[in-house]
Amino acid sequence: MSHTLAELKKGESAVITDVSSSLIPLKLLEMGCLPGNSVSVLLLAPFQDPMYLNINGTHLAIRKETAAHILIEKVTHE
Repeated sequence: MSHTLAELKKGESAVITDVSSSLIPLKLLEMGCLPGNSVSVLLLAPFQDPMYLNINGTHLAIRKETAAHILIEKVTHE
């Protein structure tokens, strides 16, 4: 089952698996939003938009609309 970055909740982590959508700004790719990189949700603004993320040590705020196009694999802490 495929998940998107927009589905993550505060404190959850994942690994980015696909960013091939043409709707993802090039700037996000340049800032480290690439397949294989880890991502965690640090904060969610009111109404859950935008999302404040840590992607491999880089802190980014992105809109949920954009996050919905980034495919991830959730990381479970067992």
